[in-house]
Amino acid sequence: MAKKRNHKNILFFIIGVPVFLIVALGLISFTAKKSLFSANACGCTISENIDPNAKEGTFEGKKVNVPALAGEIKEPVLGASSAERWIEVDLSEQKIRAWEGSQLYLESLVSTGLPWWPTPQGEFRIWAKARATKMEGGSGRYYYYLPNVPYVMFFENGEVPGWRGFSLHGTYWHNDFGRVHSHGCVNLPTPIAEKLFYWTNPASEGKGFIRTDAANPGTRIVIHE
Repeated sequence: MAKKRNHKNILFFIIGVPVFLIVALGLISFTAKKSLFSANACGCTISENIDPNAKEGTFEGKKVNVPALAGEIKEPVLGASSAERWIEVDLSEQKIRAWEGSQLYLESLVSTGLPWWPTPQGEFRIWAKARATKMEGGSGRYYYYLPNVPYVMFFENGEVPGWRGFSLHGTYWHNDFGRVHSHGCVNLPTPIAEKLFYWTNPASEGKGFIRTDAANPGTRIVIHE
């Protein structure tokens, strides 16, 4: 009987320990992946969030003036053709290009994510837009508090979920485009952001915040080196 028990114990050890290790490693991997994607990339509120009394923000240890927002929501920009509208962000050139098919609509310098807060690469879709919202995050010299960030276009794909907060948006706290500055979002000159906000889908339909649906899908964004 003792021998049988010993054989059972040995068999349990041989089978049980590897199974336990596989499960443990799986949990560790899942937890690490979850924590990697748990933070909102730009510290933003994913909705329209306007403070009409905001006068001052903070960026990289300096106070910055918060400009007044445009008082009205404009109509969407109608296309000159039926070709697909899409946006290209070139990280190596720090440029954005908006296309109607193969026809260039606009081009501009931008500021994408710092090396330790990179802008994700891949093919995305705009899934929501906000006329303005608040962004706050970072620490030390990289702390920022930025109310009324204008013309925000949130994007996502199957690997980068929308709640992470990556977006294209206007920028009032620096004018150093062509160099990396952000926590992962794509900083645009505000006039460029405004044009894209009304050129892209989902169409704003006179609303301060709108999400995509089957009848109002999001514009495609391709981000690459």
